[in-house]
Amino acid sequence: MKQLVATLFSVLVLALVAPVSAFAQSGPLRIEITEGVVEPLPYAVPDFVAESAGAQQMAQQLARVVADDLTGTGLFREVPREAHISQITSFGSPVQFADWKAINAQALVTGAVSEEGGRIVVKFRVWDVFAGTELGQGMQFAGTQDGWRRMAHKVADQVYSRITGESGYFDSRVVFVSESGPKDQRAKRLAVMDYDGANVQFLTGSAALVLAPRFSEDGQRVLYTSYETGMPRVHVLEVGTVQSRILQGQDGVMSFAPRFAPNGQTVVYSLTQGSNTDIWAMDIASGGTRQLTSAPSIETAPSYSPDGSQIVFESDRSGTQQLYVMPANGGEARRISFGQGRYSAPVWSPRGDMIAFTKQNAGRFHIGVMRTDGSEERLLTASFLDEGPTWAPNGRVIMFARETQGAQGASSLYTVDISGRNLKRVRTPEGASDPSWGPLQ
Repeated sequence: MKQLVATLFSVLVLALVAPVSAFAQSGPLRIEITEGVVEPLPYAVPDFVAESAGAQQMAQQLARVVADDLTGTGLFREVPREAHISQITSFGSPVQFADWKAINAQALVTGAVSEEGGRIVVKFRVWDVFAGTELGQGMQFAGTQDGWRRMAHKVADQVYSRITGESGYFDSRVVFVSESGPKDQRAKRLAVMDYDGANVQFLTGSAALVLAPRFSEDGQRVLYTSYETGMPRVHVLEVGTVQSRILQGQDGVMSFAPRFAPNGQTVVYSLTQGSNTDIWAMDIASGGTRQLTSAPSIETAPSYSPDGSQIVFESDRSGTQQLYVMPANGGEARRISFGQGRYSAPVWSPRGDMIAFTKQNAGRFHIGVMRTDGSEERLLTASFLDEGPTWAPNGRVIMFARETQGAQGASSLYTVDISGRNLKRVRTPEGASDPSWGPLQ
C-alpha cells in the first residue's frame, strides 16, 4: 500500500504544481517544478462479475464507465484488458496479485452486479496490487436499472477518493445552454446532463433566448436569464418538475447574471437602470431586494465565496473589465486583477482558495485561475474564444465553453484541470455553452 500511496501522492502533487509551484503541498514531501510530464498510475478494471442471469452486458458496461471516469482524469492509465493474465470470475475469490504485478497494474478494481425485478445491486473492491492489500472496505450501491450509469460514477468516485485522498466529482450533473441552428439564427435552450455528457435532458423550449444557467448548492434549482418577455429577466427553475417562474421582473429594467448564495435563500444578480448596471441581492422567500454596488460603472457576474461572506465580480470602474472582491452585504471593493487584458466571469472555487475567470488579451481568450487575493495568476487555456468557467465539486477541474472561429463557428464544452493539463472535449448532442457544474448527487 505504501508504494501505491506514494506513487499517487507524487502524481497529485506534480499535477497540482505544474507548471509552477503555486500548488506545492506543505509537509514532509514538497515538490517544486516549472514543467514536466506526469506519468499516470497504471490500473486495471476487468469486467464486473455478473451474479444473476442477464446481467452480463450491464457488468461490462459498468466496468467501462468506471474506467472512462478514472482515465479521464489524466491521473490514471488503464492496462488494456487484452493484457490481463488473470480473469475475475467470482467477486469473493482471492486475487492473484502476481498476475496483476506482471502487467504492472498498481491498482485493481473488481466488482459484481446482480439484477432482479428492474433493480440492480453493484458492489466493488479496490486493491493495492504490489502490497497485496485492499484499500478500504468493499461497498455496494443499489438502484434502478435505468440508473446504472450513476452507480458506475459512484464506484469511480470511491476509487478516486481512496487512491488520491481527494473527493470525487463523477456523480454530478451540469446544466448548460444547448445550441442549434446557424450562427445568426441560433436557437438556445436549457439542458442538464451527467458530467461526462450522457443522459441529456432538456429543461426549456427554444422559443425564447436563454443565458447563463446556474445551479443551486443542492442541485435542485437553476437560475437563468430569459428574453421571453423581450427584456432580460432572471428566472428560477425547479429541476425535478421543470417548472419555472420569473424571479426578478421590475418594469423598465434589465436583470441578468444571477447566482445563488451558498445558503440557497439569496440570489445575487445584475440590474440595469438607464445607463448604469449594479449588483443587487434578493431574498427569495420575501422578494426583498437590496443594492450592493453604486459605482457609475458596469458591475456584473457576481459569485459568492463558499462561506457566503464575500462576492467576486467584474467591473469597468478602472476603465477596463477587472475583478473585484467585496463583502457579501456590499461595501468597499478591492481590485484583485492587475495583469494585461480584460477579466470577466469570475467564479469562486468550492474549496474557497481560488477564483477562475475568463481573460481577453492580445486577440486571444483564456480560462485562468488566481488566488483570492489576485496572486499567482495562471492561464490554463488559449483559443479564439474560451469563456464561462465553472468548477467541479472537488475544485480540481474546470469546465468551460469554447467557440470555433468562422461564420459557422460552433460552441462546445471542454474540461481542464487546474494545472492546465488534460484538456478534453465533453461530447454533447448539439452545440453547448454556459456550463454550470452542480454538486455531487
